[in-house]
Amino acid sequence: MNKETDLSLLSLILPEGLLTYFDIVGFDKKAIKDPLYVNRLTIYLEEKKEIPEAYKNHQYKASGFMEPRIIDDYPIRDNLVSLSLKRRRWDVLVDQKWIKVNRSWGDFIAQGTRLSKEFADFLKEGNR
Repeated sequence: MNKETDLSLLSLILPEGLLTYFDIVGFDKKAIKDPLYVNRLTIYLEEKKEIPEAYKNHQYKASGFMEPRIIDDYPIRDNLVSLSLKRRRWDVLVDQKWIKVNRSWGDFIAQGTRLSKEFADFLKEGNR
């Protein structure tokens, strides 16, 4: 398989809507020492260079990336799955003051956790 095929297959397992805002930039698979899992698949994503909708009508400039945040998603076979999300920072001119903004995690990460929203919802259902 080639890299394009690998990335295309990875896109099938990502939380719905994630690729609207992020691009897959790579992945790796490492052996781990865990009683239930033998590998960790980490998928690396970077936010696309598109300012959040609320600020499109303001003057803005890209201001680099924030530190990546690692979140856990559904395990696949004997693999833990982690998503490394790297968000952009923006400088935006609002009321003649430059402020720093970034995209909200709300659509992808369950509040107060390091789990994808879909995975956290699945775990909640299992506890009922």
